[in-house]
Amino acid sequence: MAEHEGALTSDFVSQLREDFIMSAEDRARYNAITSTDIDQLALNRAIVIGEDGHFSHRIKTKGVTNQKASGRCWLFAGLNTMRPAVIHDLGLEEFEFSAAYLLFWDKMEKSNLYFEQVIELREVDRLDREWQLIHDAIVGDGGWWNYVTSLIEKYGVVPVSVMPETNSSENTRAMNGVLKRLLLSRAAEILEAHESGSDLARLRELKSDAMAEVYRFLVLNLGEPPAEFTWRYQEKKKDEASGDDKKEDDEMGRPQVAEEGLTEPKRYTPMSFYQQFVGDDLSQFVTLYHDPALETGRHFVFHRARNVVGKQEMDFVNVSIEMMKGIGVESVKRNLPMWFAVNMGPDQSREHGLMEIDLFDYESLFGIEIPLSKALRSRFHAGASNHAMVLMGVDLEDGRPKKWLVENSWGEDKGNKGTWTLYDSWFDEHVYTITVHRDLVPDDVLSVFEEEPERLPAWYPGAMGPR
Repeated sequence: MAEHEGALTSDFVSQLREDFIMSAEDRARYNAITSTDIDQLALNRAIVIGEDGHFSHRIKTKGVTNQKASGRCWLFAGLNTMRPAVIHDLGLEEFEFSAAYLLFWDKMEKSNLYFEQVIELREVDRLDREWQLIHDAIVGDGGWWNYVTSLIEKYGVVPVSVMPETNSSENTRAMNGVLKRLLLSRAAEILEAHESGSDLARLRELKSDAMAEVYRFLVLNLGEPPAEFTWRYQEKKKDEASGDDKKEDDEMGRPQVAEEGLTEPKRYTPMSFYQQFVGDDLSQFVTLYHDPALETGRHFVFHRARNVVGKQEMDFVNVSIEMMKGIGVESVKRNLPMWFAVNMGPDQSREHGLMEIDLFDYESLFGIEIPLSKALRSRFHAGASNHAMVLMGVDLEDGRPKKWLVENSWGEDKGNKGTWTLYDSWFDEHVYTITVHRDLVPDDVLSVFEEEPERLPAWYPGAMGPR
């Protein structure tokens, strides 16, 4: 039987066997690689020992958050840009916003968006690519900066003490799986009603009934989000060693200690809390992108990249990487934490908290050459934004960034107690997205946002957002 053109033939395989001779160097590689973790062997020790942990400019903050086994990096990063100012302004020892609170509303909004898209596409073929897309992305954890703003502008924020994490918020896989089955089941009922001749009003009635079930399901997993709550805070840590703040003993003879700086409890709504303690006008933030495959100085939008019906999809202006870095430096100098998104896969170590090109020297280990530019990674769907963090510092040398300080949301047991050192060459290759206040962006770039954006398909590399 003739072999198909282009097939891996037996003759070719025989030739490979005949030609292959394992050299002494490859024998040593074979012995090491087959018995030891590849990344341990490839780790570039010169980079590890060369990091001194110092930065010429650093934004002060306290504590590190932990998204646990969830894809909420974009949400944690968004809240973490706001956290340092609250800690500083109120003189707190620590503070954290509730990510579970906004996760609840994110799941509600994504469920509603899914049903609306089912209604919108109710006539399309089941093999239609748009139909496939909305089911690929159904109630996933991922998101962009505009997802953060859409939620906060509608629902506000609350402290983590008001709506703490649950097992389902920290481990979303099972919750997401059951929620997806619930949505698919109710979507089937909506389509069945449509095919039976029901009008649009009836389809939306069915959607409302389904959303009531979604609400109940999310309450069981995450708790019910508060409409109002009472909160107070302690401005500084009490000095229990001092007797100055001691009151008289209580009726049981136990000494009482006044909590110095404890404020009176007050009632807030999530929106009033945001307005009083954060207050940023989120509409004044814009997103810049660096993708060599796209034209610089153009306005783009990712199709369907949103979590709330009627809100703006993720849009950006594509700029040079040098402009991104210049804005990043200025943001740190102004003590403004910066939301940014990267391709977190290559050349980064959770153990050492480092991001640097050739941090793992696979070429030397295997004796191969594997160059791949940023543009080619985009072309082959091998590089795009898949993780969001916060830029918190920079180390300048002769006015140019040498390395950057990054706050992650993977807890204190990862990286350098929760932070990473991102070297400037890694920034060039693996940073794709930054979101900053308009004041930091040149006027000629801001004017591009006024132009009609070119719509990129939802299957464009990275369009689904960090997760």
